[in-house]
Amino acid sequence: MTSFYRPTAFEVAACWLPGLVPDPVPTTPREVGRPLEAIKSSVRRASGGRPVAVTFSGGRDSSAVLAVATAVAREDGNPDPVPVTFRYPGVAEADESAWQESVVRHLGLSTWRRIDVGGENDLLGDAARESLVRRGLLFPATMHVKDAMLRELRGHVVLTGEGGDEVLGDRRSRALQRVARGRGRAGTPRRAALDSLLPARRWRERTAAARSTAALTWLGRETTARLADEIARDAAAEPLSYARGLRWLRRRRASRVFLDTFGQVAADHDVVLAHPLLDDDFLGALGAAHPWGFPDRTAGMRAVFGTLLPDAVCARSDKASFNRAYLGSATRDFARRWGGDGVDAALVDVDGLRAAWLSGFPPGPTSLLLQQAWLASVGAEPVR
Repeated sequence: MTSFYRPTAFEVAACWLPGLVPDPVPTTPREVGRPLEAIKSSVRRASGGRPVAVTFSGGRDSSAVLAVATAVAREDGNPDPVPVTFRYPGVAEADESAWQESVVRHLGLSTWRRIDVGGENDLLGDAARESLVRRGLLFPATMHVKDAMLRELRGHVVLTGEGGDEVLGDRRSRALQRVARGRGRAGTPRRAALDSLLPARRWRERTAAARSTAALTWLGRETTARLADEIARDAAAEPLSYARGLRWLRRRRASRVFLDTFGQVAADHDVVLAHPLLDDDFLGALGAAHPWGFPDRTAGMRAVFGTLLPDAVCARSDKASFNRAYLGSATRDFARRWGGDGVDAALVDVDGLRAAWLSGFPPGPTSLLLQQAWLASVGAEPVR
């Protein structure tokens, strides 16, 4: 029987799982060479003779994985991978069609599965409700709308772009990189570089103080402060070097639970998931080639994937938002009639939570509270 992690009351309110898991015992590293060759090897190992699909939003991460999977298929004489894209009519900020088309055209792919999604992607839509009753509350909340995609991809290996924001994004060493390369002016960039050198305790204090001002209007004051401190505690444990920081990324409990849960949901549909950007060999090769990381995300994309993607894709700075695709009409309908039950009033501001759900852009971090409140409203017994 599938055994899912059940978030605590605080984790539901925070929509986050703080903490780190133990560092796994290192295995003997493979001779992986350059980062691009390492991620190609990761894709080869994952495919295992099955047809390959790539969850493809058009963002930098999924574009990189699609480009690598295409290169591997052609080098090995296998069929091209199939990009699978969900589109959200009426949600303008989730529209990445121009970027998607430019990448697919650049790669010369002839097969592309595009699926228009409406209310069925809502975290309280029919599919999500069925999954909630059957599986119980899961982290993250979006796991309850994955079945439709996975059902269509039975028998496939599905590659995702998970982890790219973290692996190629802002790491602790970045501020030092920017100053060392003359890209940090006096003031904020240099202050950030100095802050990154603070002892763990002092950096935790500074980070927590900065985060505690975040406008999480649906949380009680003490919950907000605790969340800020928990996030700062984990951040203070990140090693200064980029290479060691990549191993730290793999130790975050939220990431581990997310990957485990997604894998279990996929297994229900005979789908094998793989996340090449989080592959141990790729991270090892990336850290060995760039021990202090990159001055910015674009530099990282160009260094690893620049030979496979248009430079405009590597350098893009905008990013789609999917909040309204997940928290839509079903969410607002429930919020209007919700009586405030099913959430811990010691952790949550009920009026602030309802206002967040009814706002023009409902915040993603309210999603676990939304599903918990709905389960309580229908009298569903907690699944253990």
